[in-house]
Amino acid sequence: MKTRYHRASPSPRYRRLLEQYRLMHERGEPHLGIPPDATFPGKSLPPQAGHIRRLVKQSGATTILDYGSGKGMQYLPQHIVDTVTGAEYADMREYWGVESIRCYDPAYAPFTALPESTYDGVISTDVLEHCPEEDMPWIVAELFSYSRRFVFANVACFPAQKCLPSGGNAHCTIRPTKWWRELILQCAASYPDIDYEFRLASHKNVAGSRIIKEAVISSATPEPAEG
Repeated sequence: MKTRYHRASPSPRYRRLLEQYRLMHERGEPHLGIPPDATFPGKSLPPQAGHIRRLVKQSGATTILDYGSGKGMQYLPQHIVDTVTGAEYADMREYWGVESIRCYDPAYAPFTALPESTYDGVISTDVLEHCPEEDMPWIVAELFSYSRRFVFANVACFPAQKCLPSGGNAHCTIRPTKWWRELILQCAASYPDIDYEFRLASHKNVAGSRIIKEAVISSATPEPAEG
């Protein structure tokens, strides 16, 4: 998956999409009655928080970079209860047991500055499928480049319910597990000391119901395990 695009010179489609997301952060989604503060607030992270907590504990991570964090509301004070132990936490930082969490999102003005250092863990939830396929090699490689210990990401391999202001589907890269596995392993090969876990969700309709299937591609289990 070679590409002529990179961080300093992304594809024209990347630039166009970035402007679309900037508009949505600023204006919300008026056609759906969704105000700006409820547009990309960070709600895709909580369902993945348990997986990230496990990686934090395994790696001893104390610093986290959220790559594509949205507005970062997922890190505001909130009541979190561990479903296994019943322990209660005041926010996501306390739940993970880390010292700091840095938000980065190129489409949201407060978080547009590129990270200037590396972090123990780099996470990216519900982000990659929103990026152009032609830019994916440098974007995934960038996740690894900012990490010292692990990378975690989840990806939806199906169309989104959300549309962009231009009318296009918000998920612009919809690829099967095999394609993602090839890309991930290619990028990970340059960072042999970094553990990784990518959770790829696909769905199919059975008897009128949508069934979600998840494949996991990780440094612990390079072959995708479906469940």
